[in-house]
Amino acid sequence: MSELETACPGSLDNTKYGWGMRILPNHQIPDIGAKAKELLDKYHAIFTGNTSEKVVYLTFDEGYEAGNTANILDILKGNDVKAAFFITGAFVKSEPALVKRMVDEGHIVGNHTVNHVSLPTVSYEKAADEINRLAQMYAGITNQQMKYLRPPSGEYSERSLCVTNALGYRTVFWSIAMADWVPLKGGPDEAYNTVMSRLHNGAVILLHAVSPDDIQILDKLIKDIKAQGYRFGTLDEIP
Repeated sequence: MSELETACPGSLDNTKYGWGMRILPNHQIPDIGAKAKELLDKYHAIFTGNTSEKVVYLTFDEGYEAGNTANILDILKGNDVKAAFFITGAFVKSEPALVKRMVDEGHIVGNHTVNHVSLPTVSYEKAADEINRLAQMYAGITNQQMKYLRPPSGEYSERSLCVTNALGYRTVFWSIAMADWVPLKGGPDEAYNTVMSRLHNGAVILLHAVSPDDIQILDKLIKDIKAQGYRFGTLDEIP
């Protein structure tokens, strides 16, 4: 039996869940339900940061990015904001210079697996391979180690959370997001209004780099979040 199977026995529940939240009014923290909270606590995963302070954490998923990442980095640099980017194997292969730039400019780079696979749907061995190979590809161009992982498609199970944790990663979900991997019906205004209306202490904001709507409002979004008294923190600050 492998060390991974010892840490995460086959008897662990592999029921697949999709990350979901009940949005609450008046800038309250969303309700994720008792089961999700239990699993996040057990495996040291997060969906919010410090909820006692006006701080937010900006994250981007780079499963597909449509050539927008350099612009995102420019906007972040211009606003002195650090973010976390969750990358896949295709992005490492196609844009190694941008991965290096992320590191050089002080951003966190996280694991989104080589092939953007739903971790509960594959074996222990396949899950570990998807995670470990991406980390090796990243280390090959940056000499850095990864320590955060975002489950592709937000799909997880107790077993997948255990595997991620056993491999030395902290799983990062989110508390503000939208279906921005496709063009939003309300365009950039919908992207802006969705984030601003849901802001709360400790919010982990998920934006998809592929979204043209997000890119159009990113600079204004950052400035207006700051104007409301929030600061942008990093995942490394979260206990």
